[in-house]
Amino acid sequence: MINILYFASLKEATKLDSEQLDAAGKTVSELKAMIMERHAITLDGAMTAVNEEFTDEGTVLNERDTVAFIPPVSGG
Repeated sequence: MINILYFASLKEATKLDSEQLDAAGKTVSELKAMIMERHAITLDGAMTAVNEEFTDEGTVLNERDTVAFIPPVSGG
């Protein structure tokens, strides 16, 4: 299982702080597709960190990884 963390607007959109999905062996891109379908949200522009390190969409996930999705932040 992969532990998934949601922050800011994604936390509000999913109504979850975190969840676990069976995604070991999948890429970050495949995980994003699973989540977007599951919650009817978009992760376009969201930064992705795996085990507290920013990563790209081609990273392959391992059992018990923690993936954090951090949406773009605007301020003023």
